[in-house]
Amino acid sequence: MRLTPSQQTLLKEAVIEVCGEDAQVYVFGSKLDDTKKGGDIDLLVKINHFVSNPALIAAKIQAKAMLSLGEQKVDVLIQAPNLESLPIHEVALAQGVLL
Repeated sequence: MRLTPSQQTLLKEAVIEVCGEDAQVYVFGSKLDDTKKGGDIDLLVKINHFVSNPALIAAKIQAKAMLSLGEQKVDVLIQAPNLESLPIHEVALAQGVLL
């Protein structure tokens, strides 16, 4: 994984601050491939309760992560019981790494 322990902690803290202690955050995509360079940070945030505005939640996580990590681009997918599960959610859970 091409994220330092410090970066992983900062990402987890951003998610917990926005979503609460029970949220889980998975990293997936190019940051898991040690042979690649660059790329954005792809996150799947799994929330165990209903959410009313997933776009706002994702934007808040992105903003907090970017403020703490610098100019690193962060993409956030939200998974919650009331949201449609798409194939990308399944891929992120299957291939992702829980922080």
